[in-house]
Formats: sequence, structure tokens, C-alpha cells
Amino acid sequence: MKSLLAILLPIALLLLSACSGPKLEPLSSDAEIWAFGDSLTYGKGAARGQDYPTMLAELSQKRVINAGVSGETTTQGLDRLTQLLEYDSPDLLILMEGGNDFLRNQDIGQTKANLAQMIELAQRRSIPVVLVAVPRKSIFLSPAAIYSELAETYGVILIEDELTDLLKTASMKSDTIHLNGAGYRALAEVIHRRLIQVEAL
Repeated sequence: MKSLLAILLPIALLLLSACSGPKLEPLSSDAEIWAFGDSLTYGKGAARGQDYPTMLAELSQKRVINAGVSGETTTQGLDRLTQLLEYDSPDLLILMEGGNDFLRNQDIGQTKANLAQMIELAQRRSIPVVLVAVPRKSIFLSPAAIYSELAETYGVILIEDELTDLLKTASMKSDTIHLNGAGYRALAEVIHRRLIQVEAL
């Protein structure tokens, strides 16, 4: 018969691991968040004001800048972020990009390298990063593995499965690759909860 210690130790370790992981410094009342990405950040498929950055701003009571550009690849995003950071610097960067690379069958290694450079750009300026995983193009959607690999390498906050789950749900989509207003609201709520969990809010 197992001792009580042998039974409780795995439970304690599980609870400890759930509480571990990257944490963020609390954002100030006047903090600025950049939501950086492509059409899923821009809000394609929803009415004006129903994009996730706008909804996240309402939930968090923080200034959230919608820095989404429809159709952008990570190569273009890297160039754009490089230029933007020459002139301004946010208190938090939410990075959700890569979907157009996957749709266009671009090299996955290059996509990962571009995302890595974006994270490095932010970290060199002491800007914390929240990375949102995007699913690869396939019959059964699943988050591309490069996002968890990048999160582990750079120690950034990862939101891994939630976008994929929303894109699997017909009532949350405007078409096969974009969310609708309800979907963007749900994504904003996911990000908001995660920011609370990591003590940013």
C-alpha cells in the first residue's frame, strides 16, 4: 500500500507546475499594449469595433492598439515591427502572426525564424511578449508546433490552443479562416484571463 507521501507528492508537484511559468510585471494604469498581427488581429470578418484588440481594451481598461494588417506574412511583419519600434515602444506586445505563411505554403523554418526575430526585437527593448499560436493548414486544425518551441526558447507567455479551438467552431467564424464578432470577443476574453493569470492585470 502506498504511503500518504507517495500519493500526495505527485498532486503537489502538479499544483506547483500549474502555478509556475512566466509571469509579467503588472501593467500601469496608462500602459499601452500593441496587438500585432494580420487579419485575425485587424478583425476581418466582424463589424467595426468588434476586433479583439478593441474588446480587450474594454475588458482590461488599458489602451490596446490594433496593429493588425490583413494579408501580412511574418517576413512583412518583421519589417514592419522593426520600423515601428524605431519610433515607439509598447508596454506589452501580443504577437499573433503566421497564418498567411501557412496558407501560402511558405517555409516553416523561415516563419519560425521571423517570429523569433520579432520576439528578440521586443526583448532587447524589455517589452514582454504574449505569443498566440496559429493553426497550420490541415484537415484537422492544430496549433503549429513552432509556437510552443518559441515560447520555451524565449520564456514568453503562450496562448496555444484557444485560437485553434475557436476556428474549429462554426458559430465563432465568419469564414474558414476568420472569426466573427463572437469569436473575436471570445479571443479577447481568453487573452484577458491569461493576462490576469500571469499578473499583468
